[in-house]
Formats: sequence, C-alpha cells, structure tokens
Amino acid sequence: MPGPFRTTARVRTAIAACTTAGLACAGLVALPASAAATTLTAQYRTSASGATADQAEPWLEITNRGTSSVPLSEVTLRYYFKADSSTTAYRFACSWAVKGCANITGTFGNLANPTATADRYLEIGFTSGAGSLAAGQNTGDMQLRFYRADWQRLTQSDDYSFNGSRTTYADWDKVTVQRGGSVVWGTAPAGNDPTDPPTDPPTDPPTDPNAPALFDDFSYTSSSDPALQNHGWTVKSGQGGPGVPGATWSPQDVTFVAGTGSNKVMNLRLTTDGTAAGTKESEIQTAARKFRNGTYAARVRFNDTPTGGPDGDHVVQTFFAFTPLNAPMDPNYSEQDFEYLPNGGWGEPSNIMYTTSWETYNPDPWNAVNTHSESRQSYEGWHDLQITIDNSAITYYIDGQVFGSHGEPYLPETSQWIDFNHWLIDLTGQTGSTPRSYNQQVDYVYFVKDQVLTPAQVAAKVAAYRTAGTAFTDTVPGS
Repeated sequence: MPGPFRTTARVRTAIAACTTAGLACAGLVALPASAAATTLTAQYRTSASGATADQAEPWLEITNRGTSSVPLSEVTLRYYFKADSSTTAYRFACSWAVKGCANITGTFGNLANPTATADRYLEIGFTSGAGSLAAGQNTGDMQLRFYRADWQRLTQSDDYSFNGSRTTYADWDKVTVQRGGSVVWGTAPAGNDPTDPPTDPPTDPPTDPNAPALFDDFSYTSSSDPALQNHGWTVKSGQGGPGVPGATWSPQDVTFVAGTGSNKVMNLRLTTDGTAAGTKESEIQTAARKFRNGTYAARVRFNDTPTGGPDGDHVVQTFFAFTPLNAPMDPNYSEQDFEYLPNGGWGEPSNIMYTTSWETYNPDPWNAVNTHSESRQSYEGWHDLQITIDNSAITYYIDGQVFGSHGEPYLPETSQWIDFNHWLIDLTGQTGSTPRSYNQQVDYVYFVKDQVLTPAQVAAKVAAYRTAGTAFTDTVPGS
C-alpha cells in the first residue's frame, strides 16, 4: 500500500536523481502549501465482481486524512481500464451518492501510453455543489457505474483498477486522486501520471452523423405563420392547466423577434393584472409525440423581472418533454422538466431552478412520483439547457455542467412531446392590479434520436446547422 501522500512522477524522478548524485534531497520532498496540510486517499469496492459484467461498478470514497478542508471542485479521481476494442464507446452513470449524483461528473479519456491493462480512464469530478471535505471526513458512498454504449457485456478482469475481491471499502492505490492536476494518491499505469493541463484529454463519445434529428432556429414571422404549423408546432389557446384557473393561453403572445445579427428568437410573454381574467400565458409544443431517448437541447433566456409594472408574480419559465397522463397514476406518463421560478412559488421565497423527472402522479388527491434537483440562485439571462436520456439515466445540463442525474423508475416508457411554456402558478406573489408582463426567449431547439451527446457536441451540431444556413430540419420518424 502507498504511504499517506503520493508524490508526482516528476518529484519521484528528481528525488532518485539527486540521491544517485549524493546530494541532499530534503527540499525536493517539501510539499506545496495546499498539499502539505491535506492528505486525500481513495477507497474502492465493487458490486459487480465478475470477470465480465453488464456494467462495471466502481464504488468509491475519498477520505481527507489531513488537517484542513478541501473544496471537492478541486479534486478528481481516475479509474483505469482496458477497452474491449478500440472503437467501443462507454457511458457513465451515478446510481447514488451521499454528495448527490447531481454534484458528480464522469468523463472518459484515452491514456497517452497504453499498457496491457489500461488504455482508457474514467475521470470523476465534482461540481461546486459538492462542497468541501473537512479534515477527518470522507465523501461517503459514490455508487458509480459505466457500461458499453451498445449494451454488450464488458470484460473487466483485465482492467488495471478492477479487483473483484474488493466487496467492502478499503484503500486502493490503483485509483488515483488528483488535486490541482497533481497526483496526491495512488499509482497510475506506467507512464500515465495525470498532468495539468492534461496530455490525454477526455474524448467525446462517437456520434452517428446520420442519426434522425430535429433543429429549429425559430425563423418565423408570427404564431400564425403557416410554416410554424407545417414544421410541426402547435401553439396553445383557450383555457386549462397548468396555472391559474380562468387564465387564457394566448397565441398572440408567442412572437418571433430580432436576436443576434440576422438571427430571430422566439418570445413567450406572460401578462397579468393580478386577476385570472386578466392573465394571459403562452405555450408551444410539437404536434408529433415522437421523442424519447436521445439528446434534447435549447438555448433559453430567463428573466427575473417584468418588462413593466411591479415585480413578484409566481411565474414559471420552462423547457421540457412529456407524455400525457391518461388516467391517475398512469404508468406510461413521463416528464423531464427545466422549470425556473424567478420569484419563487410552491413554498419557495425567491428564485429557484428545478429539474424534475416524473414517473407518474394522481391529481386528486395529489400524489406525485418524481425526483428533482434544484439550485436556489438567479438564472437571469441566456443559458444552454440540455437533457440526455438513455436506458439508464436522465441527465440535465446547464451551460455545459451537469445539474442533475436521475435513473429508474423515472425513465420515459413511451414517446414524448417537446414543449416550452410560460405561466403563472397563483395570484398571491403580487396582489396589485397594475398590469405587468414577463418574457422568456428561446434561440433554438435541437433533438437527436438515440444519441447521448456532450454539451460540446451539441454546440458543434448547432454551429454546423447555422453555418450551412439551415433554419429548420426534422428527420425524426413518427412513433
């Protein structure tokens, strides 16, 4: 087993060199100030101990055996393995974690110097929401897993970091812990010490360039533009939920306005005078219910304050996909939501972002089967929103960072619609009668079927559509 602190390869080499030359080497082992007071170690166990498995399950913990607190956002771990083939792609998932799966990220990379037992690695990182690790504390369980993108069984008996006999947590030096780019625990496969910046950056999963996709840049003239309907959109009108009973869904409040350069954006306006009759909401959704597994993305501008009049209404600004509820506790119902409440609501006093995954619900008496991630902060301005869904996880991203990840039983069972709406929860947030209006804007929407894309890959796809002058395309087959 290694000692409590693992020096980097560069320091180990320098120590060896000066010892051979008969020099005093004490200065070389003096640790950086940040490392001198902190000692991070990794513990490992597995719940999939076979030589082959449907998925690898490296469960990990980090322990701080030092004397000062460490922000986990500065820390990464690497688990090293041998890919089943040079073209095999892998997917990461977090089943459960004390720190919250929403605060844990997983990316794959290629080793610069492949060995007989490792040519890839899974790197685990932490968002700022994971907080800090106090002296003497550990992260608790991180029940992690990864699997082949084609869902074939994988071989793990030849993986550098795997040990099928480890069924309880113990120190494991074949997983490395890095802080600030330097290895502070463990031994990487020969010639592959992580560095900062990395010499072996994570690789994006391969994508199918011919996968069915929807892209819309919202280059329309109005909600009555025939092209809008021809391109598969329905603008809601009349009355009905969600929101304030008696409020009206107004097609005239779905407009298309100038954006950056020649680009247009869709504007969803909500207006109210504090009464149900004086409240107008807006909603647009796809006419076809044909979206399930894959990547959903949109660039959305949220607004915390009204364009005029007093602030404080309990408005909801959204991007989501859903299947209808045909009966109470309908097992085929599903929904994945981004819901931003700039003025709070549902018992929250101020701005909060929810990402919620629904299995089903009963409207009366209310009984919800769902799970959510949340962040209590302002999200005013433009944000890149993304949802990826495969057969194991729903993952939400905001501006390229994982916001939350949810698994069974919340995965969609059937095809869904894509929807944007802007509505009012109740009339208690602002009780004045002065008219006021709020805007939510959408730059584009993108969906690709059965492909789990990274945020960088989504950005590249959108840029390619715009470079080619493609304002709209839809090759997603009907369900």
